Amino acid sequence: MLRIKKLDIFILKSFCMLFMGTFFICLFIFMMQFLWKYVDEMVGKGLELSILAQFFFYSALTLVPISLPLAVLLAALITFGNFGERFELLAMKAAGISLLKIMRPLIVFIILVCGISFYFQNVIGPKAQVKLWTLLMSMRQKSPELDIPEGVFYDEIGGYNLYVKHKNRKTGMLYDVLIYNFEKGFENAQIIKSDSGKLEMTADKQHLYLHLYSGEQFENLRSQNMNQNNVPYRREAFRAKHAIIEFDSDFNMVNSDVMNSSSNSKDMKMLQTSIDSMKVENDSVGRVYFNEAINSTYKIPVDLKKADTLKIEQARLNEYNVDSLFSVATLSQKQKIMNTAVSRAESAGNDWNFKSYNVIATEKNLRRHMMSWHEKLTLSLACLIFFFIGAPLGGIIRKGGLGMPVVVSVLIFIIYYIINNTGFKMARDGQWIVWMGMWTSTAVLAPLGAFLTYKSNNDSVVLNADAYINWFKKIAGVRSVRHLSRKDVIIQDPDYARLPAELQALSADCRAYVEKRNFKRAPNYFKLWMEDSRDEEMVAISERLEELVDEMSNTKSAHLMNALNNYPIIPVYAHVRPVDNYWLSLLCGLVVPVGLFFYFRIWAFRIRLGKDVGRIIETNGEVKEIIEKDLRL
Repeated sequence: MLRIKKLDIFILKSFCMLFMGTFFICLFIFMMQFLWKYVDEMVGKGLELSILAQFFFYSALTLVPISLPLAVLLAALITFGNFGERFELLAMKAAGISLLKIMRPLIVFIILVCGISFYFQNVIGPKAQVKLWTLLMSMRQKSPELDIPEGVFYDEIGGYNLYVKHKNRKTGMLYDVLIYNFEKGFENAQIIKSDSGKLEMTADKQHLYLHLYSGEQFENLRSQNMNQNNVPYRREAFRAKHAIIEFDSDFNMVNSDVMNSSSNSKDMKMLQTSIDSMKVENDSVGRVYFNEAINSTYKIPVDLKKADTLKIEQARLNEYNVDSLFSVATLSQKQKIMNTAVSRAESAGNDWNFKSYNVIATEKNLRRHMMSWHEKLTLSLACLIFFFIGAPLGGIIRKGGLGMPVVVSVLIFIIYYIINNTGFKMARDGQWIVWMGMWTSTAVLAPLGAFLTYKSNNDSVVLNADAYINWFKKIAGVRSVRHLSRKDVIIQDPDYARLPAELQALSADCRAYVEKRNFKRAPNYFKLWMEDSRDEEMVAISERLEELVDEMSNTKSAHLMNALNNYPIIPVYAHVRPVDNYWLSLLCGLVVPVGLFFYFRIWAFRIRLGKDVGRIIETNGEVKEIIEKDLRL
């Protein structure tokens, strides 16, 4: 029986509140991007608030699927980052609850979000796309709001170009007006210049009423050609002139049927039906074009007799000397042959160019339908993948709030966008198979999500900067230094009576170890890769040293504490072969650049190990002297 625990409710409540906030933030960001892209279609056209409200509403509906993955990623990062920062995640794991069990209620919730995303793309999205693009096309066709600027030519009135030097905004009067009327063509342009004028909109908002005062009108009476020196024209002076100009300023909605053939206006069932029909149509068209190409090669004139037709069918081009036939022809016949050949070649070229364009267009339309079909699945699945990236990543980073999680989520989404956009373009251009291009981002990010979930579930330090710094120090040979300080509370004092004998025995073992190893001599390159990867003797010496240092660190003597800080920290595996596996170690030695690097590194660590052992012997003497003189009872 399914039981909802209080912990599950707490996790769901923490995630859902953040998810709602991040979703609306992401939706707002994508809407601003969409608005910036089509801002030219709306500015300066006097659109009503109801039209703008419809535009924002339908654009928000179409942007819901793309906003959900980023919102899931950001909410998961912040939620688990907060858990890690407040040690709540540590408390859950200390209680025996693994990360997957912590994520279990959210996985169910994200699967529901994936279903909502799919529903928006498959049911609501096509209808919203039809409404949105119908609105955009209607906005593009709407004439701009009449607002003539000063000092520049205004060409938003069809067939006219207006220039106004000065404008009185209170009265609406225009001064020093210059009008070019191109309704009859550029060659028959009508030019009007007046001292002042005024433009008014008629009541039906279908025409402009133009009033001009104290001016002149100039126009040609017939078209002017390049070889004409004199062209009759008419020049007219007037005190007042009135004209009506067609200017439809109403918003007229375009018929939504123009979007029926678009892939964005179809659900998966309609897309599959269209894909099947287009495949059949493309195959039949290709077969027809192929038959036409074959038949046009052996096309025979219809006016030939049957016997002549049989001869032509049996004829072969290599049986005739075409050059000799052409050379014996007269000049007029050669010209006629060449003109006929050129005409037929151009006709055939134009015909096949049109056919190739038709084939490319139909194939491109087919690919777009297939891409839309796959996109409905990949974009829905992206919510689940981003959750398996964001949740473990937040647990590893352990930083909440809107700082680091926002930066990380934006970087991951940019990577996703680049990969997805690359696959989209490859599939659209036909360079990749459609399903391969559309599923590339999923194939790249899904293993990343599984890897991060596995590492976070096992408390890995995959993103711990200190771990990588320590690893780099280990490779570069940067030694660590002891930083022992006096303890405020000491439970058990060191056994000062026993310690001098222990230190003396450790010094004797160190001397025997140095004499046996002879670190001053360079190691044998070939034997190095076959030696044991563990120096048990050095490991034992290091463990004994650390035990003695740990015991003596309980002292109250500052003099002894300073002496303990002189003991080196020994890397016990740095002076032996770098790989435990025997055959892999031999492979490292055979690969000369890698082998030489490790060889010189091991040689340097051996020389330093000899110095460290000598330093241990020297420090043992100092510590022994301090214990015997100052601390031993």
